[in-house]
Amino acid sequence: MARGKVHTYVGMTLDFTESKIVKVTMFAYIDEIVQAWDKACSELEDGYVVVSGCKRIATAAPDDLFKVDEDAMKLDQAKAFHNLTAKMINVAKRARPNISLAVAFLTTRVKGPDIDDWRKLRHVIEYLRVTRDLPLILGADGSGVLSWYVDALFAVHPDMRGHTGGAMTMGRGYPLDTSTKHKLNLRNSTESEIIAVDNLIPQILWTRLFMKAQGIEVRDNILYQDNKSALLLETNGRASSSKRTKHINIRYYYVADRVAKGDLRIGVQRTR
Repeated sequence: MARGKVHTYVGMTLDFTESKIVKVTMFAYIDEIVQAWDKACSELEDGYVVVSGCKRIATAAPDDLFKVDEDAMKLDQAKAFHNLTAKMINVAKRARPNISLAVAFLTTRVKGPDIDDWRKLRHVIEYLRVTRDLPLILGADGSGVLSWYVDALFAVHPDMRGHTGGAMTMGRGYPLDTSTKHKLNLRNSTESEIIAVDNLIPQILWTRLFMKAQGIEVRDNILYQDNKSALLLETNGRASSSKRTKHINIRYYYVADRVAKGDLRIGVQRTR
């Protein structure tokens, strides 16, 4: 049994030194990833790997993350690419949700990575290198409100499938987040938004039940979206349906049913 305000668990350091917040870090694990990357680069003979140490990387995902060069040369270091991507999944899920989008895309490329994928992997690892000491800070504001933010990217993958992004906060930081490729092709952005909610709805409902089981009062469970058509379908169900949405009715009827039962409330996410 560990005592005190700083604990370690499965590679994470949980620091409760400051009142009402916890800082989650994985410094040693990130160092291990960077060292494995440097070793993999040193073993390459080709000149397509840029030297590490870039200080201007502001985000984990490069601007052209979803663009795939079909003519790019296949990567000899496919095993290293796979291993490094797998390691970053642990970091993204436990302490660095800000790399989730980039890592989610890279996982779709592990079966046949090319040198362009290697460049994108480098971008993420260099971002981790220069932001190594950035902690995940979690805290609750005491309101009892679970706020979920869900969004979708329409037809961004090479096979024209969309991508779901979502996260939950209780006031400060995001203890739960997801970033995943859609499992089916869709026809418009509204469908993508509905599928995004459908992907997260099990977690949204389970989290509310889990919090209640711990004796914590959940006063509200709000899902925020920025697509008006999706909001209407998820709130009104059949009343906002039409022939164009008939084929996806199970998904939004299920959400509308949960809204009607009070398990969930739909909110409008303001965009800048």
